[in-house]
Amino acid sequence: MNKQSIQHSKYILCESPVNAFQEIDRQQNTLEVVTNARRCPSCKSAETIFDGITGEIICTTCGTVVLDRQETPASDINAKNRSGMPSSLVFPDKGLSTIITYSNTDAKGTVLNQEQITTSNKIRYLDKISGNNKNHLRNFKNAFAIMASVSDKLGLTNPVIERAAYYYRKAFDSKLIKGRAIKEMVVASIYASCKEMSVPRTLQEISYAANAEPIFSGRCYRIMSRKLRISPTIIDASSYISKIATNAHISQQTYREAVNMLSVAKKNPICHGKDPKAVAAAVLYASCLKKNEEDISQSKIAAAGDISIVTLRKRLADILKICPEVNYAKTLRKMK
Repeated sequence: MNKQSIQHSKYILCESPVNAFQEIDRQQNTLEVVTNARRCPSCKSAETIFDGITGEIICTTCGTVVLDRQETPASDINAKNRSGMPSSLVFPDKGLSTIITYSNTDAKGTVLNQEQITTSNKIRYLDKISGNNKNHLRNFKNAFAIMASVSDKLGLTNPVIERAAYYYRKAFDSKLIKGRAIKEMVVASIYASCKEMSVPRTLQEISYAANAEPIFSGRCYRIMSRKLRISPTIIDASSYISKIATNAHISQQTYREAVNMLSVAKKNPICHGKDPKAVAAAVLYASCLKKNEEDISQSKIAAAGDISIVTLRKRLADILKICPEVNYAKTLRKMK
């Protein structure tokens, strides 16, 4: 058994020597063919494959996974996995800062003497206060902490938060943050990111999650969109219909009927320029009328869609013009 087999002995028992081709495959994170002491329970074969990526031992004869979740040897880890975290705009320093460890040893593992330890402590202290004394880093720490809290409360994805951090940094570089509250600017950045990526989140929802004032947040968003030239995009009503149906506890059959009705309504010019959330709520209520769901009322749909009953009735009148069969079902419901 050579050195290569000894290195992997605590993970896989190797008996055959490793040739040059197997060494190249090991360095490229490919499958490594070895002879294992474990036998396949299906075909009783001793020829197995160790996958360093998934940590599985696989039989080469029948393909059965003999053992899974094995520890990957340190020599088989890809080099890119040892390079640390990728850079991100969500971090105040973009994840590119250098951290001085508190271990009092050098690169070779030798313990430092007392004079070197004192010098290292001074360097650590200076590095700590130099990073915290920068105005933009302190601002970014507060802003991104609020942004992470809003992301957890609303369930926003990483690309949305990454785009929101980009807008906040652009606003900071344009000196739009000066004289304005950090919370409201964070809400404006997240709202702009949600509108760009078609995420159905209103300004009131984001303001409530950040404990900010919706009026000031809307003012900050208008200033940001004007200065940074952010083109507002209208979110499709299809993004709201699933959320409203879940909040109102509408059945799956009624929801599918509402989706079909919405696809027809979007082609009609009568729904152009209308609030997509109100159109989605009206289509859902019209679908409830068609499926004769008596426990669903206008107040329940309006509360689930966060709109007023008057708005719901106006959009429902437009939907009834497009779908006359709903009006017929509504008439039969009143007669009963």
